[in-house]
Amino acid sequence: MNNYGLLILAFIGGVFLAIQGGLNAQLGVILRHPLLASLIAFFSSTLFSFVFVLFNSKSLPTIVQAKDVPIYLWFTGGLFSVLGISLYYYTIPKLGIATMISMGLCGQLIFAVIAGNYGWLSLPLEPITLKKTIGILSMILGIVLINIK
Repeated sequence: MNNYGLLILAFIGGVFLAIQGGLNAQLGVILRHPLLASLIAFFSSTLFSFVFVLFNSKSLPTIVQAKDVPIYLWFTGGLFSVLGISLYYYTIPKLGIATMISMGLCGQLIFAVIAGNYGWLSLPLEPITLKKTIGILSMILGIVLINIK
């Protein structure tokens, strides 16, 4: 797939995340428990993922490959996912979806640029450049403009 196709897929993924955030925040408000909404969302995500893997995987990892995975990688992604998503569900009804998503994306992008600069999480090095710095400052200005009442 070419780069434009990947960019479109990334954009669609962002739309899906905003939709699920809004829907599951609504679930958390109705149930009066954002963490329970997270549990329900992750349970249904597990079921959908299972079906997708079942129909789209030609092979599964071997026992040897599974044993090569460091123990922390089996759990920490899920922990951060639950914390991040639960915070989304908690803050969307209080802040509004545009404010929450803009602040959430700001946090993601700033962390991603810093993590890329230092190669954290075993990711490729992507040095902070003047262009990236201008991009982050522009995004922060955009967030301020989005959130001015």
